Amino acid sequence: MSTTDPLAALAALPGVAESVDAVRTAVDRVYGHRVMRRRSNEVTSEAALRGARGSAALAGADWALEEVRRRTDFGAAGEPHLVGAALRLTAEAGQLLSVWRQSPLRVLARLHLVAAGGTGVDDAVGRPRQAGERVDEALIGPEPPGADEVAGRLDGLARLLLAGTEAPALVTAAVVHGELLALRPFVSCNGLVARAAERIVLVGSGLDPKSICPAEVGHAEQGAARYVAALEGYVSGTPEGMAAWIAHCGRAVELGVRESTAVCEALQRGAA
Repeated sequence: MSTTDPLAALAALPGVAESVDAVRTAVDRVYGHRVMRRRSNEVTSEAALRGARGSAALAGADWALEEVRRRTDFGAAGEPHLVGAALRLTAEAGQLLSVWRQSPLRVLARLHLVAAGGTGVDDAVGRPRQAGERVDEALIGPEPPGADEVAGRLDGLARLLLAGTEAPALVTAAVVHGELLALRPFVSCNGLVARAAERIVLVGSGLDPKSICPAEVGHAEQGAARYVAALEGYVSGTPEGMAAWIAHCGRAVELGVRESTAVCEALQRGAA
């Protein structure tokens, strides 16, 4: 595999091209829906809400959609904070696209600040964890590496993104998501931040410019057990494991597309 563009090399793994094609077809289909010609802002807003609900569910706050829609009291702790953090991240992600292209690490710090603010760990908010600091989060997957390794791999990820790639957006988004879950660079809210970063890549790449394909919905729908299993494949670093993780992320996007297609159909019927 090529060493000059590692992300493009991942795109050549067996089965990845099929996932990329399936995602592209699904995304094109929902963007071609007649509702998108005149009511795309409504679809975007609904996709944001449903994506935030899905991300919060994976973080441990599995609220019904109507409960998320109804509530306004998102406190500083427990499940209300997780739901509020997911909502804030979804809103913030769209404002950070231009910064992401210049400084991904700055965006990650901002995302953590938005997600974790007011949780009582203010001295560690907005920066990678340091030696001796533990991750205070309902974690999934293997034990994360130490602070020194985290710093090096975050820097490597940033350099990889800034160097540019010919890889499809799905591959880049899956690697960003997987690497952040594997590293858990912050003391809290890593899953929320990783899924928000995936959203930024999918939108900023041009695959989903209107942010109407909430992968977070698909990750939640596939369930925590499959999420963990796919992440373990990524952490293994094997070609098979990496391909399985990318396919899992691709399926999440497809399920997000299905969700927004249902929203389009409801709007068309006047039921939303």
